[in-house]
Amino acid sequence: MAASTSGARLREVNKVAVLALIGRHGPISRADIARRLGLSPPAVTAVTRALLDAGIIHKTTDAQPRGGRPGELLAVVGQAAVAIGVKVASGHLTGVRADLDGTILSSFEAPFDEAVANPFESLARLLAPHLEGPQPLLGIGLGVPGFVDSATDLVQAPLLGWRRMPLGGYLSQLLDLPVLVDNDVNTLAAYEHLYGLGRPYEDFLTITLGRGVGAAVVIGGDLRRGGHGAAGELGHLTLDAAGERCHCGKNGCLETYLSDDALARQAREAGIIGAGEGADELQAAADAGAAAAKELYHVAGQRLGTVLAGFSVMLDPQAILVSGEGSRAWPHVSEGFFQTFLLGTHLELGERISVHVDPWDDAKWALGAAALVLRAPFTPTAETGSDAVRARLAGIAQ
Repeated sequence: MAASTSGARLREVNKVAVLALIGRHGPISRADIARRLGLSPPAVTAVTRALLDAGIIHKTTDAQPRGGRPGELLAVVGQAAVAIGVKVASGHLTGVRADLDGTILSSFEAPFDEAVANPFESLARLLAPHLEGPQPLLGIGLGVPGFVDSATDLVQAPLLGWRRMPLGGYLSQLLDLPVLVDNDVNTLAAYEHLYGLGRPYEDFLTITLGRGVGAAVVIGGDLRRGGHGAAGELGHLTLDAAGERCHCGKNGCLETYLSDDALARQAREAGIIGAGEGADELQAAADAGAAAAKELYHVAGQRLGTVLAGFSVMLDPQAILVSGEGSRAWPHVSEGFFQTFLLGTHLELGERISVHVDPWDDAKWALGAAALVLRAPFTPTAETGSDAVRARLAGIAQ
């Protein structure tokens, strides 16, 4: 009995490993799968046959065969399963239904009152109409403007007025589905890693600029959340303890210099824009060539470059991905950024780190939340809910 159980467990482990490899690096040959995972060809054949029969993967042709005839490769079937991703914000939520390839099949928006007595049931009612569909649903991903305490799985989201909320566990019970909850910048990094600009990299930073300043850290192909789930709170690094008051309660946080509201405030104080104007008018002034507006962005870029140079010396990322609504002003920020970033790194490290700007798109936050679920079968993550997602996909392949 023990041997039988052990054999079944080994087959399940192999199935997860093979599917993860195909999902991250496919299309890929069986020979490459065997080589990378150290499995025997018969073992790979048995696992891939089950996945093929279940419709989770499919055969495709090598466009550049090394020998005489085209080689056979294996790739994930996008519509074999889907996930729902939701970006939760104050007053509203945005959601998508996406398949394993990251293709958005449908989207939805709804007003949401985060201050109601029971936001769990409110969220469940809003999500319920979107759970039905022709493909198996792996689970729901939620991106929130806060973090999930790694010791308790409780959500801390001050911008929503949420303190120690058991969001994931409660919603999982109400909807009878795996529900994965994370910081919204982490969900964006999950999207980038699985489908976006982060796909070629195992070590990168995602930086978001806009209403706030956020960061997510991917090391060794996995999101790093730190000892308490709060890693990446870039906007709350203190630059000047005597500086402007931040909404977090401290003074002089990076966010008080670089957020859209902070930049607009500085621009109004300098007379660059009018009393009732904001970030859009500031960018328009810089686009039109106003020297004072361009200088304000230049200084902002220098501050960001200094901070990220320190991050890079510590973490040695392969790339930095910049996103968020504030990234639209990157052409004005970039010169100051690279000036201090290259000075602040060492051993020519700064020149070897790729910096990419991912154009701002509201749907990416929601797709990132879906990617939190969709990446679970393809990464060795141990985050809460991931095992349940993997089990649902493995069940399809029985």
